[in-house]
This record gives sequence, structure tokens and C-alpha cells, in this order.
Amino acid sequence: MLIISQEVKSLPNIKSAIKRVKVAEIKRQRNAAQMSALRTIIKKCRTAIANNDPSAQQLFASAVKAIDKAAAKDLIHKNTAARKKSQLAKALKAVNSAN
Repeated sequence: MLIISQEVKSLPNIKSAIKRVKVAEIKRQRNAAQMSALRTIIKKCRTAIANNDPSAQQLFASAVKAIDKAAAKDLIHKNTAARKKSQLAKALKAVNSAN
């Protein structure tokens, strides 16, 4: 059962508007979950790079894949995706060249 947030004091009376409220809430929750998962993957990659973990290269590949998927689904803007990938690659390269 869909639970409407406390911000919505009363639902609209029109059937299509009621459906829009429900669909918007479902999409908001899905987007929030996907963004949270994306942030977690990026954070794991950054931590592995900072700790010079041997699995950093694999985590980098999975982070890039997740970022590309998020951009394809319009979860994040394509320029944001490019920037995040570039930042991760730059950090990974700096660690690899230091060794």
C-alpha cells in the first residue's frame, strides 16, 4: 500500500490527478534508491583508491558502469557523469603513478 508523505495534506479529487500523485511518489522513491546506490558505489571506489586497495581498478570499472547507466536513465546529467568519471580516473591515475 502506498503511503503518502505528510507534506500532501489532501489528495486531489480528480482521478487522473490522484494517479499522478501516486506515480510521482513511486518515481521519487525509485530515483532516491538509485541515487543512493550510485553514491555508495562511488564512495566505495574513492575509499579503495585512497587506501591503495588492489581491487580499486575493479571498483573503478563498476563505478564507471553505474555512472553510465545513471546518465542513460537520466538520473544524472551527462556532463555530471563525465565529470564524476573523470575525477575517479584522475584519482586512480595519481595513485597508480605514485607507486
